Amino acid sequence: MLLHTLPDRTGAAAENMALDFLLLQRYPHAAVRFRHYGWRRPAFTFGYSQKIYFVRSQLPPDGNLDLCRRPTGGGLVDHREDWTYALVIPRGHPLEEVPAGQSYRAVHEGLAAALRRQRVSAVAKQCCEPPAEGVTAAATGVCFQRAELYDVINEATGEKIAGAAQKRNKHGLLFQGSVWRPGAGVTMDWDLFRDDFIAELAAALACEKEAVPWPELAEDEVEGLTEQYASPEWNESR
Repeated sequence: MLLHTLPDRTGAAAENMALDFLLLQRYPHAAVRFRHYGWRRPAFTFGYSQKIYFVRSQLPPDGNLDLCRRPTGGGLVDHREDWTYALVIPRGHPLEEVPAGQSYRAVHEGLAAALRRQRVSAVAKQCCEPPAEGVTAAATGVCFQRAELYDVINEATGEKIAGAAQKRNKHGLLFQGSVWRPGAGVTMDWDLFRDDFIAELAAALACEKEAVPWPELAEDEVEGLTEQYASPEWNESR
């Protein structure tokens, strides 16, 4: 199986979420697909099952934010200083068939290895202790405030560097992942990190990587799903 690496794109939050989901639902090839993308304006995304009142209580006071509910789980993610990616593993690949913890670990061990090539002291967290005294419930619902099992952390400090959320359906497995740039270090060469991360993923997935153009997705479906993800009905439904 091939690992298709798609061109980098920048979009609004709802558009980015729609494209990630359509890469799971409508991609025209039986291949693993990977993309890195940016944000048109300051953005936050939050997990599919999170309550909107909790999410709003955790946002900064600046009201000019692009906010969107993800199709995956996980916590509230601040994308103002992150490096964001999506990975889709299609139905039938061995890593798609294993429990969520195993696939999460495999992807994050590859990410940690790519960070170490940049001299970042990064490892996948191998044990998960209960929250320390004084850690609030809010901290467990906001990404980068607390590291969970197989998140990528700084080995020396325990500080969280990278996390991800997953969605599995009949088409395969979608990862939506985030690397906190300040945690990785300002001296990072992010273009080189992208190449190293893709190489680590190709090895973990036993795939040959191949750069490909953006797929021809149905324009009306992209627009319709983007509108859905931007709607109050989607974002405030819980």
